[in-house]
Amino acid sequence: MNYLCISEDVKLGKDVKLSKFINMYGCTIGDNTKIGAFVEIQKKAAVGSNCKISSHTFICEGVTIEDNVFIGHGVTFVNDSYPRATAAGGALQTEADWKVEPTLVKKGASIGSGATILANVTIGENAIVGAGSVVTKNVPPDTIVAGNPAKIKRKVQK
Repeated sequence: MNYLCISEDVKLGKDVKLSKFINMYGCTIGDNTKIGAFVEIQKKAAVGSNCKISSHTFICEGVTIEDNVFIGHGVTFVNDSYPRATAAGGALQTEADWKVEPTLVKKGASIGSGATILANVTIGENAIVGAGSVVTKNVPPDTIVAGNPAKIKRKVQK
């Protein structure tokens, strides 16, 4: 029995490693990336090469993850700052009723387990987001942030 739900429109790079219980549709995954169990990656999301996406992570439409990025367990990305179930007339919202808000995770960044990354945020190159953090604004390159809301703790030591 196959425990993968990967639609035909998914673009997988070379040597991508997939665990079971994955849901992916309309996304792009780069070479040598590893995707853990119980991960969902939605349409128009992109994950670069040499990334590790840990189990129970949700990557929604509008998220771009560059190369060499680590995403911990249970990380959630958000693509709508003011989500609603229904439109003004009371009917359930459709794609026509809202606009996807982008999120960018730059090359070499690491996001700790249980973090939530809100929409319209850029996480800079080699930045580190502490476990359980809620990222509400841009994270500068080579910076460690943590907390709710995430605040700068210090620079990454090289």
